[in-house]
Amino acid sequence: MAWIDSLAGWLVTSHQICVEVMLDLETFTVDDPRFSTSRVIGPSMLSLDGLEHRRHRDPFAGPFRPGKIQQLEEEIEGEARRLVSRVAADGGGDLRSTVAAPLAATVMAGLLDMTDVPVSDVLAWYDEIVDAVHTVTAGGEVPGSALSAFDELKQAVAGNLSSSDLLSVVDASGTLTVDEIVSNVAVLLFGGIVTSESSTAIAYRYLLDDPDLHRAIRRDRSLVAPFVEETLRLEPSASAVDRYATSDTVLGGVRVTEGDLVRVSLSAANRDPTVFPDPDDLAIGRSNLGRSVTFARGPHACLGVHLARLETVAAVGALLGHPEQPVAGGLDPITGLVFRVPETVDAAWQRPGDAVN
Repeated sequence: MAWIDSLAGWLVTSHQICVEVMLDLETFTVDDPRFSTSRVIGPSMLSLDGLEHRRHRDPFAGPFRPGKIQQLEEEIEGEARRLVSRVAADGGGDLRSTVAAPLAATVMAGLLDMTDVPVSDVLAWYDEIVDAVHTVTAGGEVPGSALSAFDELKQAVAGNLSSSDLLSVVDASGTLTVDEIVSNVAVLLFGGIVTSESSTAIAYRYLLDDPDLHRAIRRDRSLVAPFVEETLRLEPSASAVDRYATSDTVLGGVRVTEGDLVRVSLSAANRDPTVFPDPDDLAIGRSNLGRSVTFARGPHACLGVHLARLETVAAVGALLGHPEQPVAGGLDPITGLVFRVPETVDAAWQRPGDAVN
């Protein structure tokens, strides 16, 4: 770990120390006014600890349990096939904007019973919130456009409190105010969309960038899930999480002062060579992928982990299962200060036998 002047804080890259920080709830907290997401959307399950964290998170946890998510498999697979078929019929396009993003937005809107809101509106709110988090993390102020987007989201949520099965149950629990419900819905919307959209776009990029890999996985579909797990390790959609020291402590042999920012690099931890040999290689079938920290650890582990996996596996399966297979067009690099994703994943479709078969 090292002090980074531009961060005004510590950057942790060791897998062992990253896990230590995320699990030590007494010494390292998210509950700090500098926490970038809370500056954009207000206090939520993402920016609170202890009993307050549980008060915000527990009412929303039910729909994201593995059993509940598994019930959505057929619906998600059908939507993924529909989106892939549509872009294939057009002869190609950017798979991020035509498949990954609308799939993630549609699924999240459905989970939150906001199907009356156009997917384009949901994605617009999401883009503004994500951009604002990037801006604040880089040291800027919350843009006015993000505040406007959040206000529109608040109106949509408030209007659905009585008609939405999920939101009405949350509201009826009496544990959260309307503003608190809205903040947590914003967390779920942008967290659910950014995680699934990025994971799918990244998996697509790896697949299209390597025709031999593409052919191998198409011939043996049992490789889809381990392929997705390995791409999740290589490129977490959220590259880092922030914690703040609650007291003076020693971490990795270094003196950390109360109030110091400690940025946990999930990307670096997932490429720690002491844990993952040849960490920069895509190696399907690694035996220790359970040690990946892509979805963080501890009470702030990603609520949508099972959904992100299901969506990405469904999206990859839909692409491989289409009778016409795509070839890479323009493949942008995977970039992003916090949220990692290629800007575009362009593909063009060819008839069976012409390219990948």
